[in-house]
Amino acid sequence: MTAQDGLPPLREVIRQAGLSAKKSLGQNFLLDLNLTRRIARAAGPLEGVNVVEVGPGPGGLTRALLMEGAAKVVVIERDERCIPPLEEIAAAYPGRLEIVSADAREIDYAALPIRGPARLVANLPYSVGTPLLVGWLKTEPWPPWFDSLVLMFQREVAERIVAVPGGKDYGRLAVLAQWRTEPRILFSLPPDAFTPKPKVASAVVKLVPRTNPEPPCDVGNLERITAAAFGQRRKMLRSSLKQIAPEPEALLSSLGLDPQARAETLQIADFCRIANALAPR
Repeated sequence: MTAQDGLPPLREVIRQAGLSAKKSLGQNFLLDLNLTRRIARAAGPLEGVNVVEVGPGPGGLTRALLMEGAAKVVVIERDERCIPPLEEIAAAYPGRLEIVSADAREIDYAALPIRGPARLVANLPYSVGTPLLVGWLKTEPWPPWFDSLVLMFQREVAERIVAVPGGKDYGRLAVLAQWRTEPRILFSLPPDAFTPKPKVASAVVKLVPRTNPEPPCDVGNLERITAAAFGQRRKMLRSSLKQIAPEPEALLSSLGLDPQARAETLQIADFCRIANALAPR
């Protein structure tokens, strides 16, 4: 029996390769090609488009991206066990799939073999999803090498990305993501869509870069400010910012901000103003 693309069904691929998801790598395989094609289509029309995929595993989403017409897919996979199944896909799609055996956290994305703006599409391993996203959000120069990110996270992480001020999910991730991109949750997937079945639901998030994030500020400073402010959420800003500002109360007052406020009540623009005020002179 073959799948929609003439290749063996993913369950058969996994059986033949002797693959089992590694908890240490945060792996949960998505085997339904109808679902992986839905994720691929969420990235928009792919005809003539270059795509970078992180953590392809046995290649379910990879195959969907190619079936949906991506001109070229570059996959980054650190699990050597997954390379042979990916090589079989490459043979079925000559010249359209390039395999990079590496840790996605250590890649120089600007040096990948792609031309022009690319789209990054991935069913991210749960264990590294957040640090990978933060790394992509800190890309310099900006606008970045990608024109959109379509990423699957644990549902709770997705909700943190799109959270608004005043809620319990609003934090550093929301500030960074919403300052530099326009993020939205597209759809959710239940645990039983994956093998092995995780304990939580997942969600696909699309993030489109803003050409000129407003107000302008240095992303490194912004990350430092939000890390301090949200690292001690229960504290007032005048206390949580002490580690990075010599006179936080005076600084906040000069910016028209309440020193007794807590981080989750500030708007993104407020954090940018603090970051600019504390920027090295």
